[in-house]
Amino acid sequence: MRKPMAVAAALALPVLFPAAALADAHDGAETYVAQLGALNSSGASGTAEVTLEGDQLTVMVTASGLLADQPHAQHIHYPEEGEGSCPTGDADEDGDGFVNTSEGAPFYGGIVVSLTTEGDVTPDSGLAIDRFPTAPGGEVMYERTFTVPEGFDAAEDLTESVIVVHGIDANDNGEYDMDGAGASDLDESLPAEATNPALCGALSPAGEGGVPSGLGGSNGIENSALMLAGAGSIAAAAGVVLYSRRRSTQA
Repeated sequence: MRKPMAVAAALALPVLFPAAALADAHDGAETYVAQLGALNSSGASGTAEVTLEGDQLTVMVTASGLLADQPHAQHIHYPEEGEGSCPTGDADEDGDGFVNTSEGAPFYGGIVVSLTTEGDVTPDSGLAIDRFPTAPGGEVMYERTFTVPEGFDAAEDLTESVIVVHGIDANDNGEYDMDGAGASDLDESLPAEATNPALCGALSPAGEGGVPSGLGGSNGIENSALMLAGAGSIAAAAGVVLYSRRRSTQA
């Protein structure tokens, strides 16, 4: 039984995955790739590669242009109905100029895997702030191999899954605060900047030569291609101690 949850990272390189990297995969492994496109005017970009071999998942996320030295939650999302995709500008139902986590959830679904740097990777760790990448210099280079969490049928569902990286700097002041985009739709005590999605990309099977066979949807907010651990913490950045609590709400 899936336990979806929503929240409260590839440098600016071409989104072609090296054929050699895929060729090194063991027989029987299946690889999926995604181009990560900017959401909410984040200015970020990146790529993701997910390889399934038996019950082991190896995930690589590389991204640049993120808010530097702040935790960025990142997850694999899966929609209960339909094919996973990324939200467009039309998803901004409240008209505040941002697609928040709740507004994006109908497109990419709930969390099925939390891409933490260590420990638990289930949806329960969706807001495990101390175990998500902090983007030194605005860049994330993440790689981890772990057992597929119980409840996620990776062999069947990866082709409809979506990679989402959260955390934006709406007012360009170098930190998460309430001034940029108000309070989070998940918890009014949290800044929306910390939970709004910054990058999104739909996974698809790697094509010949490691090139994605599909690049997901489009980002209507910026009309561009699709594109929360470390020393930093939301508590230090935004003065919100409660943000480090793990929640079981839907992203």
